[in-house]
Amino acid sequence: MSSAKQLHQPIIDLCKENNKKAQMQLYNLYCKAMFLVSLRYVKDRFIAEDVMQDAFIKAFKNIKKYKNEVPFGGWLKRIVINQSIDHLKKNRLEFVTINEDVLSIEEDADWKVESTISVNDILAKLEQLKEKYRLVVSLYLIEGHDHQEIATILNISENTSRTHLLRGRKLLKKALKNTSYATRY
Repeated sequence: MSSAKQLHQPIIDLCKENNKKAQMQLYNLYCKAMFLVSLRYVKDRFIAEDVMQDAFIKAFKNIKKYKNEVPFGGWLKRIVINQSIDHLKKNRLEFVTINEDVLSIEEDADWKVESTISVNDILAKLEQLKEKYRLVVSLYLIEGHDHQEIATILNISENTSRTHLLRGRKLLKKALKNTSYATRY
């Protein structure tokens, strides 16, 4: 059991009893981090706040299902990510279906960039990608999901996930290069 679970477990237990004060405490502990997670996906501060609030409501409704198998923050983060993606789907986010021609693209696993490029530089350029690429790249690089998980989360095929990742990576490298940074190949 991690120290975070031990530290927050009494609050989580009270939330399972529908204790409003404990719910507010838990909200205050996680709201900033969960807002940033949502903002990475929906790219609008007001929408991200709404999505985050909806995710907390969903979490509190389902908190009895939380069984300490993963840290609470990870469980909540999954809900926020799913809620963010659901919002995007409702707004008709379209993913391209991949044909066989695209599958012949050689997958280049080189994600290295020059040491002069900061994480903030990369995140700023990532935010400028088309939504379909940004989502897949974020889920893959930042959240650590594999293509099967991404396909399930976004309701796309694994091939579409791979192709969006390849295209997103290529566009990201190009954007970093165009800002006078060079990437390693």
